[in-house]
Amino acid sequence: MASSSSKKNGGSVVFEDFFPSMMEKLGSEGFMKELANGFNVLMDREKKVITFESLKKNSALLGLEGMSDDEITCMLREGDMDGDGALSEMEFCTLMFRLSPSLMNDTKQLLGEVIFNGN
Repeated sequence: MASSSSKKNGGSVVFEDFFPSMMEKLGSEGFMKELANGFNVLMDREKKVITFESLKKNSALLGLEGMSDDEITCMLREGDMDGDGALSEMEFCTLMFRLSPSLMNDTKQLLGEVIFNGN
């Protein structure tokens, strides 16, 4: 999944947002399939969720090599909506959208069009 690349910048991870161009290229259905593929790459095969261990082990596959344990823990905490310490597929997809300001804006615009146009 070519979602983002990261660079170390003064000790913090800076993400480059590729999601808008992926959405444009793949369409919404293709993009959601790509997110699901990314989840499958990162998830713990037995637990069927993304755990600290599975994220640490597989993060390099998404260009996130070198993430510290604190950064991994922070990422899990930010996406963990049910408090179980792991990310379900829905939590992962929601987190990916939240981490992409451009996608959030596009989503809000599309939702507004649907609501106000009555489609």
